[in-house]
Amino acid sequence: MTAFQSVQRSLARSATSLGRPLAVFLKDAGHGLLEVCHNSLALVGLAVVALSMFFATRADLRHSLEERALDWLQSRQEARVEVDPSSGAALAVALGDRDAVGRATAVDPRDLDRQQAAVASWLARRYRVAPEPVSRLVQEAWQVGQRARLDPTLILAIMAIESSFNPFAQSPVGAQGLMQVMTRIHDDKYEAFGGTHAAFDPVTNLRVGVQVLKECIARAGSLEGGLRYYVGAANLPDDGGYAAKVLAEQSYLRSVASGRNVAVTAPLIVTPSVVPAAGGAAPEAAPPAAEGQPTATVAQTIALR
Repeated sequence: MTAFQSVQRSLARSATSLGRPLAVFLKDAGHGLLEVCHNSLALVGLAVVALSMFFATRADLRHSLEERALDWLQSRQEARVEVDPSSGAALAVALGDRDAVGRATAVDPRDLDRQQAAVASWLARRYRVAPEPVSRLVQEAWQVGQRARLDPTLILAIMAIESSFNPFAQSPVGAQGLMQVMTRIHDDKYEAFGGTHAAFDPVTNLRVGVQVLKECIARAGSLEGGLRYYVGAANLPDDGGYAAKVLAEQSYLRSVASGRNVAVTAPLIVTPSVVPAAGGAAPEAAPPAAEGQPTATVAQTIALR
């Protein structure tokens, strides 16, 4: 055996003797690292669970953290917008208003009971308006009508005839809003709502309109006479069919609320007669036409205002 071969074998034996401890070391180190990671993840999980349980019992702290997080996100968004002020996001931030949804006169129709939901859906289709704001008005009409001891379908019928559910409607003589209240005459009723500009708030106009209607009915002593007062025709020989139109529309709404199928295109039909003086009996409205059935021909069709 040559000296060179002897050296090679010595080096091989040395490498083998060194490799075994090194492999053992690396194996032990790997197991230790896995154990540490496993324990660390377990500690993190326990910490998350503990914090979650803590914040679940402390609504004030949770709310504070949510506000801080929202502010941080908002500041980040604003910082991004400042980089490109011409972007659409810049306009959205400039015009944004977190309270806009809270001010909107709208509710989900699914939050209404069966009667109210049916009426809201029918009115939305008949007057081609969104169901959410109409649902809010239907809900308010039921609540205010109960307090004022007035049929909510009567309140809704007046809104339908007066403005077709346009909250910004105004007549040539100055009647404004959903129920076409004469704002300059009933300005005192708007004081509790902050002033006469509240006439264009749908809910406020409804509430004030109900006050005026209640006074008119009390003064006239009857519903028909009260409607003549409401439209300003108490001292006139004819109210132009106003009371008949309101009562006809109310008859449709009552039928819808009771579950009957009423066509959204059903016209306002009343028997041909002269409207009596205040306090007398108004002409009876014809029964509402069901879907698909022809309307009566021996009647006077009054156009919707």
